[in-house]
Amino acid sequence: MDLKTDSMTSTPMIISLTRHGADLARKLVAAHHLNWHAKSDSFDTDPIMPHHIFENTVAHIQDSFAAKMPIIGICSAGILIRAVANQLNDKWAEPPIIAIADDGSSVIPLLGGHHGGNALARLLATTTGGMAAISTAGDIRLGVSLDQPPQPFILANPKAASSVMARLNDGASFRINSDLPDYLSGVAEMWYHWLEPMTKTGAASDAADAAEIAIMLSLNPHPNHQLKSPDHLVYHPRLASLGVGASRGCPVDEMQALVANLMADHDLSPHIIAGVYSVDLKADEPAVLKIAEHLAVPMRFYSPKLLDQETPRVAAPSQVVFDEIGTHSVAEASALAAAGASAVMIAGKRKTAHATAALAITPDMTISSGQNITSRTRGRVMLVGIGPGQSAWRTPEATQMIRIADELVGYHLYIDLLGHIAADKPRADYALGEEEDRCRYALEEAAKGRNIAIICSGDAGIYAMGALVFELLDRDISDGGVSDAARRVEVSSAPGVSALQAAAARSGALLGHDFCTISLSDLLTPWEHIEQRIHAAAEGDFVIAFYNPVSRRRRVGLAKAKAILLRHRPASTPVVLASNLGRPEEQVLYRTLAELSVDEVDMLTVVMVGSSASRCFERGTGQAVYTPRGYAKRIDEHKKDH
Repeated sequence: MDLKTDSMTSTPMIISLTRHGADLARKLVAAHHLNWHAKSDSFDTDPIMPHHIFENTVAHIQDSFAAKMPIIGICSAGILIRAVANQLNDKWAEPPIIAIADDGSSVIPLLGGHHGGNALARLLATTTGGMAAISTAGDIRLGVSLDQPPQPFILANPKAASSVMARLNDGASFRINSDLPDYLSGVAEMWYHWLEPMTKTGAASDAADAAEIAIMLSLNPHPNHQLKSPDHLVYHPRLASLGVGASRGCPVDEMQALVANLMADHDLSPHIIAGVYSVDLKADEPAVLKIAEHLAVPMRFYSPKLLDQETPRVAAPSQVVFDEIGTHSVAEASALAAAGASAVMIAGKRKTAHATAALAITPDMTISSGQNITSRTRGRVMLVGIGPGQSAWRTPEATQMIRIADELVGYHLYIDLLGHIAADKPRADYALGEEEDRCRYALEEAAKGRNIAIICSGDAGIYAMGALVFELLDRDISDGGVSDAARRVEVSSAPGVSALQAAAARSGALLGHDFCTISLSDLLTPWEHIEQRIHAAAEGDFVIAFYNPVSRRRRVGLAKAKAILLRHRPASTPVVLASNLGRPEEQVLYRTLAELSVDEVDMLTVVMVGSSASRCFERGTGQAVYTPRGYAKRIDEHKKDH
């Protein structure tokens, strides 16, 4: 049985730390689709082996939690609590965490009970033979979690849930009612079935005037019901599809006003909208994208050919639109295509000077079973800077991009550095020198509606793939760029720790004053240009971080740079040679400019040369380098005063 629930973005992972825990993990892996992570030397050879092995328990749990992976730990609750304590900040976004005793006797949802945790715990307990220790009051007293309705329902006023559930737990009377139209009777039945356990509490009332609390299901923003108390919960079936069209450059506020007026005039709540749909030619139209963002729902697109198949159901097909883009309708056709064969148009096409909108709903509790085949999302290329590779130096944003990616693209070493969070991901490995190929591949795959992560060491925008991606987007296909569809994809970037930052942090504070970076690779930049920059940086007395200092064939550039710098700053100028930063092979060497030797530098080294003001001194724990920013005068004045 697959334990992944609708509220989870990743398949749950089970962590075992002992041999007893490993035995239980095997049992659960055999019964459910789980990713098994085991501490090294904590399991015996067996036909069912862990998917991933780790050394540092706390770091592994923290890394997995940051990646929003649901965690099932066969260990004490304290281990899990202490591991993630400093990462807790948003109960609505955090994944479930469950602790299981080694013998399976207790299964405890610690976090995310109403986001799949309680359901997970109950299912796991059926396999272990133990007890699910559910502690959330709503589940115990009411039998349901009113703040976590099942799909396709959404609670319109979630802030009221806590107070309402508290009153219900204290025995307040309530009334359950739906005013959905007859064609949504099946949806209403599903909703009543979900709330059925509540009716067994004995506090249900059929009389509207007698009930202290009303629990409503409606398409309308303000259901028409009489209450003695303002306490009530309003639910909506999120089953409507909003189709939109826009001319190029449509003002964002015009689209938002159009949709707001359309919903208001038909007395419909925006909460019923499950997604926004349009023609794929509008995949980069701000007004179209922003309306989906404003409504906090997915945005999907259809090809003109597929939309034109909806023409027989469209109320007002347009030959002008067909002649321009190949379909007789955009807004109505998109709404109908998404809502499926049984769609009901509940708000027909409305238009303004630059935008159109229409709303259809499906009665069968699904938004077109074929939507994932016939429509697609706007593709996304994510430029992910992973720093030196260790998880502690990787931002949560970068980790999340890796988890949501459909495929990872990059130099194989960089992807390997990601460890277990990338192990279940499809990947496209490219060799050094194939940078253009990997960026083209990523952009064209994203044009198909996929999320592609380009994995870069350091920061993707510093001597990495960011600039190349945007250069390809800046050209049309006839000029060596990418396809029109690829040029419409979303591009986002997660900053990473660059080599110069890591080297400065490990060695002291060499970047305390003005600095610059210069790549010594003449593969793409003529050497005479590089040499001009070295002269300029030397004359400006900048601290310099030399990237790509040497390669197998390039051995003279660094020596030339050293000679230039020695004309402008002392031979005693401190130099830091930092390689494999943040990795087990990390090495930081301290030299002077006169001592700098090419033989101590390789392709994985960043060379940091101080300015004439930079200083190196001995501390009890070793050497440290820094570049004063100009506080000496203040320090000296303070010394005189004391």
